[in-house]
Amino acid sequence: MSQPVDLTYYLPQDVSYNPAIPKPSTVLGFEVGEMHGEYHPMLTYYQTLAEASPRITLEVYARSYEQRPLIMLTITSENNQERIDALKAQHQRLSDPASAQEVSVEEAPVVVWMGYSVHGNEPSGTNAAMLVAYYLAAAQGPSIDSLLDNSIILIDPFINPDGMNRFATWVNSRKSLHLSTDPHNIEQNEPWPRGRTNHYWFDLNRDWLLLQHPESRGRLVKFHEWKPNVLTDHHEMGTDATLFFQPGVPSRENPNTPASTFILTEQLGKYHAKGLDAIGSLYYTQENYDDFFYGKGSTYPDVNGGVGILFEQASSRSHAQESENGILTFPFTIRNQFTVSLTTLQGALAMKKELLTHQRNFYQEALAEAAEDPVKAYVFAIPNDPARLYHFTQLLQQHQIAFYQSTQDITQQDSHFPADQSYVVPMAQKQYHLIKALFEKNTTFDDSLFYDISAWTMPLAFDLNYAPLTQRALHTGEEVDSLAFPQGTLIGGKSEYAYVFEPDGYYAHRAIYRLLKAGLNLKVATDTFSDAQGRKFDYGTILLPLSIQEEATKARIDSLIEKIVTEDGITVYNASTGLNNDGISLGSGKFVTLKKPEIALLIEGGVNSYDAGEVWHLLDQRFQIPVTLLSIEKFNQVELDRYNVLVMVDGSYREISTEATEKLKQWVQKGNTLIAMQEAGKWLSDRQMGGFRYKKIPADSASRRPFASREAYQGAQVIGGAIFEARLDVTHPIAYGYDDENISLFRSNSLFMEPASNPYVHPVMYTEEPLLSGYISEEKEDLLRGTAAVGVANFGKGVVINFTDNPNFRAFWFGTNKLFMNSLFFGHIMR
Repeated sequence: MSQPVDLTYYLPQDVSYNPAIPKPSTVLGFEVGEMHGEYHPMLTYYQTLAEASPRITLEVYARSYEQRPLIMLTITSENNQERIDALKAQHQRLSDPASAQEVSVEEAPVVVWMGYSVHGNEPSGTNAAMLVAYYLAAAQGPSIDSLLDNSIILIDPFINPDGMNRFATWVNSRKSLHLSTDPHNIEQNEPWPRGRTNHYWFDLNRDWLLLQHPESRGRLVKFHEWKPNVLTDHHEMGTDATLFFQPGVPSRENPNTPASTFILTEQLGKYHAKGLDAIGSLYYTQENYDDFFYGKGSTYPDVNGGVGILFEQASSRSHAQESENGILTFPFTIRNQFTVSLTTLQGALAMKKELLTHQRNFYQEALAEAAEDPVKAYVFAIPNDPARLYHFTQLLQQHQIAFYQSTQDITQQDSHFPADQSYVVPMAQKQYHLIKALFEKNTTFDDSLFYDISAWTMPLAFDLNYAPLTQRALHTGEEVDSLAFPQGTLIGGKSEYAYVFEPDGYYAHRAIYRLLKAGLNLKVATDTFSDAQGRKFDYGTILLPLSIQEEATKARIDSLIEKIVTEDGITVYNASTGLNNDGISLGSGKFVTLKKPEIALLIEGGVNSYDAGEVWHLLDQRFQIPVTLLSIEKFNQVELDRYNVLVMVDGSYREISTEATEKLKQWVQKGNTLIAMQEAGKWLSDRQMGGFRYKKIPADSASRRPFASREAYQGAQVIGGAIFEARLDVTHPIAYGYDDENISLFRSNSLFMEPASNPYVHPVMYTEEPLLSGYISEEKEDLLRGTAAVGVANFGKGVVINFTDNPNFRAFWFGTNKLFMNSLFFGHIMR
């Protein structure tokens, strides 16, 4: 039977507690740690606590995809609460180099943000947050008064409410009265996709920099309202571990992070060690984890004048589980998280002056460093895709990066930037360090191991035309407050013959799907042409002939055209005649009829849930295209005739039966499109589907190496996430809508596809000098040179499209989404 728990197990006993403040059990119906807290009871508790305590205010800062409110508790003394807006404004001035000296670091309060359980199945943090809030509301005495007078504490109690509730429901509904601690027990083994991720199966702890989800966007608004001095990020790790706190591995610090950040992190660590020693908990630091990628909760503050702290607590993943260190109970994990929460507050209070000074210096020194930087600004443009430009500038604005309209045409690095279509980001602004982190390319590193990706250069991810400038003043006009989502144009007015539009806009496929869904007959140009006005239209131009439409009236068609112009940002042309000045005419057989894609996405089993979620999110949220999420179990059982496109993201697919494999082959041979990515393509190749060949990875040629070097050597051979250059065949349907044959691909695997003898099979190929940004070993780069990034093969009447990489990575790789969307819509014409 589970051991009874009460608050004395967790709470310090050197203070008294106000009996008027409700304890968690009065709302939950059980003590913290006895069960896993679920979302709505915990939300009710925080609301009850805020009503009962003048120290606490509660606000909603976002809603999750499942419409759960995300809340922020602001906790400080009653006197501070009465002047909270003034204190916030004062704190903001610390990050303004022009006014920072006006703020007294002796008198100003320190701001501490505590974020719990961004991974929903790491629940000790979320449950500890209730104890932290109760303690700060109820504790009485001189020490707590001093803390609240000199601190503003922001508690983000459930960063990922959808995933957290998914997990809590699982373990609570499988809890026994007499606990089983067996790691093989069902309670300890949650099903795919697990509670780690949000609704669309994204890891929100990689989204602080990328900002592709409402939870993150709302959170960042609050972050920049306060610019906390310390931000804690509470996680869990493997059951056999102990507890980790930062700093991480010293050699893996991001060079854009000041050395003082590491020193402050190390000093805070002494408070954690003292607190954990007092309760007898084991811990470690400066191993395994690093602070390199700024997209995590524990690293984003480092490039914004604060100090981020990662806590990783060994996970019970249930109510109790066997481990190398004995039975690991859920209450024990909560107590550790609660303890380091309090030690963070103790350390921040003791180091208040140093932390506030660090923030002031960070922004003042940024301007000085910008003055010494040979790069004075970056210029960027996307002439033919204003929607992609809009999304990129949204990202800049959310990170408080100023950008300006260019005042003159610029030619730089063989690229031309027309003034009316180009924008400039000057380096001389307070977000200098973050600009460098977003724009620079880096291929030189002190360490060859990375906990996460080694490159995320945003202009490359968005496939921007961009370049560094050595002079800013000549090219900067007015600061841009915001760009509106672009509207297209209907050129030539309403047509009586046909409409045409090119596929270069980001939302072209959303427009195509709207028209196909309405039952319209669309065609795609497989060659170029010029119309009667001399306008040139490229490969992939979409044709809507009016005379062959049977499912819609002329008025309905005109209404749809207006919709794609205004909502999808598409420029549509009135084609008043089928006779063109140059190239194919509108009645040519080189205009091929399109099919409405009926898409199934294989999920569960050994499928990579992150990659599957990226496809689901892309189609559902951005392109408004329904997709069937087809479990492998169901795939083994059902016929596939209702689908004409099947997507297999990275995964092992070992659960697919032999019979289902044969069924899949027959389905493709009938004339359907099968799209595979990464290991899924290898799985197909091993089953004689597509005929793709892969290079073998040579064995280590060394006869002997020191045993202690094995982790460093093997880790250095991992392509954990870097950016590489490839060449497109812009005449191929998979590249319709691209003007430039150069493209940046994100890669995080060691699959190297051999070029086929057929010269038409590989429309995307890696260059001979592929590395653009990030880390890759020399051995792996040699293997990558000149290999295929995409393979397209006939299979019966159908086609297999094989991506060696993930074109939809973390939802922010806008530049290669079109390759994937083209494979959905144009796969059937790629034979």
